[in-house]
Amino acid sequence: MNEINRARLANGLRVIHSYDSATTMVALSVIYDTGSADERPELTGIAHLMEHLMFGGSVNIPSFDREIERAGGTDNAWTSPDLTCYYDLVPAHNAETAFWLESDRMISPAFSQKTLDVQKGVVIEEFKQQCLNRPYGTLGHITRSTAFKEHPYRWPVIGLTPDHVAAATLEDVKDFYFTHYSPSRAVLSVCGNISWEETLRLAEKWFAPIPDRPTTARCLPTEALPDAPRQAETTGNVPSALVAINYPMPGQDSPYYVAADILSDILGTGTSSVLYDRLVRRTKMFHNIDASIDGSRDPGLLHINAKLRDGINPEEATEAIEHEVASLVADGVDDATLQRAINLYESARTLDNLGCLPRCIDMAQNEIYGRDTREVMSRYFTLTPNDIQHAAKLILNPSHQITVRFMPSK
Repeated sequence: MNEINRARLANGLRVIHSYDSATTMVALSVIYDTGSADERPELTGIAHLMEHLMFGGSVNIPSFDREIERAGGTDNAWTSPDLTCYYDLVPAHNAETAFWLESDRMISPAFSQKTLDVQKGVVIEEFKQQCLNRPYGTLGHITRSTAFKEHPYRWPVIGLTPDHVAAATLEDVKDFYFTHYSPSRAVLSVCGNISWEETLRLAEKWFAPIPDRPTTARCLPTEALPDAPRQAETTGNVPSALVAINYPMPGQDSPYYVAADILSDILGTGTSSVLYDRLVRRTKMFHNIDASIDGSRDPGLLHINAKLRDGINPEEATEAIEHEVASLVADGVDDATLQRAINLYESARTLDNLGCLPRCIDMAQNEIYGRDTREVMSRYFTLTPNDIQHAAKLILNPSHQITVRFMPSK
């Protein structure tokens, strides 16, 4: 990877940059250290609503999309439980437009009632499409509410219910913005055909005059591990039964996080994974099975999701998964299995970061988490089979298991 440059402006904004001569574009992202975990239980979904409102104009710019399109670029954003990211991709000769746009909405969005009403409608419709009108759409709601009792990870980014978004007032969104958005709580990341000197000049010109403001420090409750297995079941208009087995796992700051990430790949990423090979290929119980992790800052979940063939008893399917999980915990993995998983991770990460935009966002996320993007891969290369087995024993504990069954409506 190319050299990474860093600076911190007087207002606390962190600036990170990587030059790429192989592109004619410049990617710019601003990641704010806030997300749905900062919401109140009675007003969920507001972090995501705030993301939408940031495109509704700012103090000086009526329409972000129109200005970025005039510059020949594109823009978008995403919200997670921990972070909110806004990003732009523009031709290098129009890079200053992106600096101007992002700095202006860092000062303040326009906050009009008309824009709020429009974006509330958009977010509520998104909730309906993603959660109410899609097969298994409420699985995340059920899983999180079963797994978490205290931590705000107990609701998804989209919110607990569209009623919360519908009830949000202009004062609610203003309060969220000024409580959680500030220069010192953000990282400006720039990658592409632009020098470090020009990046720093534009950052100083557009962002340095923005005064920092006090924000609410994040202080989240610690979620206790389940003292016994938990189960939940629901029905819906789904093509086949689904069994979701979830295990609490360490968060991003834990030394076990990287091993847990590779453990999930060994379990259920791709057709060569343990669960796919042993349960999809060798039995007639499952249509598909996969495993993944939340990737959250605080302790989250390792997920195993399996879609069952018609007529399969969900309890038998659950027992089959549990048997294979227990075997992996007891026997561990060999060098070849671990190396294959690491190779797949390296390949996926390399392909994901080929473009300057994904590299830009990756740099910003790692900066937020206090890591150097160039050193991320090395953490995976040093893993041993003992590390994986230790993580498996720590995480894949049947007494902490959260099982959710999603059955077709009769």
